[in-house]
Amino acid sequence: MPWSRIISGIIAIALALGAVLLGGWYFTIMLGVVVFLGQQEYFDLVRTRGIVPAAKTTLCLSLVLLAVSQIDNALADAVMPMAGTFICFYLLFQPKMATIADVSASIMGLFYVGYLPSYWVRLRTIGSTAISNLPLGGYWPAAWQDFFTEHNFAALPQGLTITVLTFLCIWAADIGAYTIGKFFGKTRLSDISPKKTVEGAVFGISASLVVALVGAYYLKLPQFLITGTTLGLLIGLASLLGDLTESMLKRDAGVKDSGQLIPGHGGILDRTDSYIFTAPIVYYFVTLILPVMSQ
Repeated sequence: MPWSRIISGIIAIALALGAVLLGGWYFTIMLGVVVFLGQQEYFDLVRTRGIVPAAKTTLCLSLVLLAVSQIDNALADAVMPMAGTFICFYLLFQPKMATIADVSASIMGLFYVGYLPSYWVRLRTIGSTAISNLPLGGYWPAAWQDFFTEHNFAALPQGLTITVLTFLCIWAADIGAYTIGKFFGKTRLSDISPKKTVEGAVFGISASLVVALVGAYYLKLPQFLITGTTLGLLIGLASLLGDLTESMLKRDAGVKDSGQLIPGHGGILDRTDSYIFTAPIVYYFVTLILPVMSQ
């Protein structure tokens, strides 16, 4: 593996973990940078097909979605349809009549690189607002040693612990699938991404499951065996789905990478595709399923 890939990967992980730890607007702003760059890559892919999307409008509305999610989670669901309506309205009054493809690609950009990533903000804010102890809604544990020596991770904000656990599961799935697929993979998984194998996918999902089980135990989640298994499977499958979806977009655009921003890794979408569908699933698992299992 090239050193540029390793170094840029380490830097990206450090920035991501730092933003997740701080939470609040620190995390939202970092995610906003990712969404800003990801939207540009997405619309570059779209333009290769001769489509003329409402790129700037969609980008601005995507950032508004993130900000609203930080202020009030419930309002984000109201902003989404209004944002879609505004995009259609904008395209109606362009000098050149918009096509179905122009409208569809713009709405897809709003949903895929705006609305879905906003669930990371919602996930991180769970149980965090009341105990923030930094400006801009941030949080910093008073005594780290207490959490590690006593393994009292459940005392941390749930949004923080679940977000970190989700990241770890995604990383385990990606590393496991890449390693096993490269050295032992023989059965092609899909024509969308010829390098992905069934063996790699199965091991990646299994790795996510193991990490989730360990995390569920230390976080003292209710019925941790069932919770960890379910959560690990959901994250592993959602991570794989995100990877394949982005591969489909690149294949249709006729490009190998969505961009060249990150040395050795390609573009932002190439590195974040596994995260796009994961956050909504984990968020609703935590807010809808866990309370039922706690009864």
